[in-house]
Amino acid sequence: MSNGIEGQVAIVAGGTGGLGRAVSEAFLDAGATVIVTYRTQAEFDALAAAAAAHASRLEGRRVDVTDEGEARRVVGEVVAQRGRLDALVNTVGGYTGGTKLWDVDADALDRMLAMNLRSGYALARAAVPVMLKQGKGSIVNIAAKAGVDHPAGAAAYAASKAAALALMDSLAADLAGTGVRVNSVLPSIIDTEANRKAMPKADFAKWPKPEAIARVILFRAAPMPRSSTALRSRSTEAGECGAACPGRGRYGNMRQRDSAWEWTRGTGHDATIRPRADRTGGQPACDGRHRVRRVFHG
Repeated sequence: MSNGIEGQVAIVAGGTGGLGRAVSEAFLDAGATVIVTYRTQAEFDALAAAAAAHASRLEGRRVDVTDEGEARRVVGEVVAQRGRLDALVNTVGGYTGGTKLWDVDADALDRMLAMNLRSGYALARAAVPVMLKQGKGSIVNIAAKAGVDHPAGAAAYAASKAAALALMDSLAADLAGTGVRVNSVLPSIIDTEANRKAMPKADFAKWPKPEAIARVILFRAAPMPRSSTALRSRSTEAGECGAACPGRGRYGNMRQRDSAWEWTRGTGHDATIRPRADRTGGQPACDGRHRVRRVFHG
């Protein structure tokens, strides 16, 4: 099921990394044309080989999207060649942790702000004018559970992810009524090769899989039904999957109406979200171990 993604033009920034590759493959499988940004040629080559069946709809751009000039250039080139930009997904990010705040050097903070905050800032500034001109579009930014939980030993990382979340929430408010939507997804530790190597004694079964998160991102990026885009009210949701993710079916079918939801903070799957209006539509599968924060404006 394409969820309305078939034929769309999407940029997946960081689209060859642990999560980014799963997102790129999900969009390709759904029928989109995907332009991925990357820094490591070998990673793009691996993605291209794995997605050989979709080679005609996959492009790669080796750019540093934390540089605003490069972000503008890649968006401009995509629009010039493809005529539009339907979705922008930013999976660029980095992590540093295990150090108390007073032992964190300024360089570490600067790295986290560049990768986790500036990347989304630069890409959004490049993409939003295009989407506003079109009167539609979707931006999905990957924040992190640490952006709301603020764990010990991860001050620089948590601060950068919290800032990224605030940035996108504010952007969504700026875009109210324009047809351009903004979403943030907040995973916990993702089950990637790099994370397994970094934490070999962890219980990998508890980590969300990149493919599960990618399905949620695909759902968030899908165009909203015409009947929904005329609505103007703001909607946000956050919490553990099973409460926040439509894939668990806790509150039945979901309609993509832009009406308010209530969030009751809880622990784990005790968190609940009570809808003020039903929502229906395609629902991604989810393993229940990541968080979703959603802001819809249409």
